[in-house]
Amino acid sequence: MSFVTQTELRGRLARTLSDLYGTEVPAYTTLLDVAQEVNLDFQAAHPELAQTFGSIERVTAERHGAIRVGSTTELAQVASIFAAAGMFPVNFYDLRDAKPNPIPVVSTAFRPIDRAELAKNPFRVFTSLLVPEDRRFFTEDVERALTEFIARRVLFSERLLELAGASVRDGGLPAEEAAEYLELTAAAFALSDDPVDRDWYDRLEAISSVAADIGGVASTHINHLTPRVLDIDELYRRMEGRGITMIDSIQGPPRWDGPDLLLRQTSFKALSEPRVFAESDGSTSAGEMRVRFGEVEARGIALTPTGRSSYDQMMSLTDQRQAETGRPRAEVAREVWSANCPSGDRDLILADFAYFTFHAPLQGAAGEPPADLVAMLDGGWLRAEPIVYEDFLPRSAAGIFASNLSGDGAVDASQGETTRDAEWMSEHIGVRVLNSIDIYAAERQDSLVAALRSLNLDVHEITRPW
Repeated sequence: MSFVTQTELRGRLARTLSDLYGTEVPAYTTLLDVAQEVNLDFQAAHPELAQTFGSIERVTAERHGAIRVGSTTELAQVASIFAAAGMFPVNFYDLRDAKPNPIPVVSTAFRPIDRAELAKNPFRVFTSLLVPEDRRFFTEDVERALTEFIARRVLFSERLLELAGASVRDGGLPAEEAAEYLELTAAAFALSDDPVDRDWYDRLEAISSVAADIGGVASTHINHLTPRVLDIDELYRRMEGRGITMIDSIQGPPRWDGPDLLLRQTSFKALSEPRVFAESDGSTSAGEMRVRFGEVEARGIALTPTGRSSYDQMMSLTDQRQAETGRPRAEVAREVWSANCPSGDRDLILADFAYFTFHAPLQGAAGEPPADLVAMLDGGWLRAEPIVYEDFLPRSAAGIFASNLSGDGAVDASQGETTRDAEWMSEHIGVRVLNSIDIYAAERQDSLVAALRSLNLDVHEITRPW
């Protein structure tokens, strides 16, 4: 019997969930079609740029999904299911202070961490965990009811968890068991047609639409699946040209004349979907929910702590100037970026602003290499390749959420927040939440050491900006 590795399992999982979501949300299929059109057109017009941040094959296959769970037990089970496909929790995101709509969740993203694995299939799932203990959102009575409701439900079958554990242990699954794993995972993330308790759902929705989506139903589901596009501004225009309503803006850095940084995201508006509600008198009735949407993303280069600090300052400066002038935000942001951001790879490296890997060309420059990294790049002894930003931006995620919420919800700011961080999450789910900065920094350092070794140099013998 053939064996399916974790890498292949991850690729099949991404395709399986994408097919599932396409049947549930037809506008998602339109989004995929438009993304493919845009990518092909961009590649034809800019062949030298199309593969700056990964091969066109990777970009075409790339997806990120989003799901929501209600307890650390459920999150630990999710961690096992995705670990079966070579995906690990990276970064801790707190959306409880998001503006303008605080959201009572903390999140992480499950994804591959090895560069070779990312190149084969970079499937990511942004996973949000409800925080019922946070008094800014939930009273003691609501917390108790939420906790009891979530504890009674079963999101993932014992068989699925058993198969996931076997894949983690063995590095994959036999073909028949791999097919079973995919079938059970898709079933767990499919939208349920079970009746929803209207009174309970409405009670939670008055607090937060996301809380209702997590704790108001007896199942979980895919909230969105996101393709990657090479020109997100063009995709936005083409989607609206097809009559699909997009959210008001593209989240993240602006489009400008310099390098692509971090992540830009947008989505079509959450669609009304029919659901069956259970009424207090025992009857059922037809209703609708608006919780699922179609997101799309464009990825750029990963930033160092120095670059990320500058990025946050530029975002704040853009907010300030836009509020003062009333000018379009995109226009103000382009001016801020042009005045404050390095405009090319060399400057990004010199300012220790972004992460790159380093490689010694097969036919390098003649003579003795200088003892300075930037001079080695200038002279052709080394070449630099940008490291793709594989993660998420809390502000952008919150902006996407807020643009698709059905209401503002209720927050009691006078209450103190419940402390949650990466250490807390790691302890409670039994899996260490990794820090992407550590991953990018190690990748940069390892590549530089290997490149210099090929030139018979030691990393400690050269001057570098970090």
